Amino acid sequence: MKVKFKLNGELVEVDVPPNRTLLDVLRRDLGIKSVKRGCERGECGACTVLLNGKPVTSCLILIPQVEDAEVITLEYLHKNGKLHPIQEAFIEAGAVQCGFCTPGFILTAYALLMKNPEPTREEVKKALSGNICRCTGYVKIIDAVLLAAKKLKELGR
Repeated sequence: MKVKFKLNGELVEVDVPPNRTLLDVLRRDLGIKSVKRGCERGECGACTVLLNGKPVTSCLILIPQVEDAEVITLEYLHKNGKLHPIQEAFIEAGAVQCGFCTPGFILTAYALLMKNPEPTREEVKKALSGNICRCTGYVKIIDAVLLAAKKLKELGR
């Protein structure tokens, strides 16, 4: 089955069986390694991508569902070799440890901050609730999102 969609700002077309997940197509066919295989049940958030601006678990999305859609992965955020302010905030706040869950948290934070540039701590917690971290706990991750909001505001974004 041929499926066309926008991936990180570029139009792509894949010819794959219709029962393939977006996760598998991204990793195996398109070489996107920031999308991680975790629980394969949509519970851990390691495979989070943005689908038309909303965080989704790509392990639960069948490839026909992305026809004519926009998919964003972590690779989209850095431009010209420069980290996005959200990525910088995660580093500065010490919110990165093993890195397995980090792409999903960063994309979820990106979606939140594009919709709500000044979230409260509780709003950040709620937005991140679909992502699991087994290393750092959540305090530094929440702090990183709040720091990112401040950085983006200072940059006028």
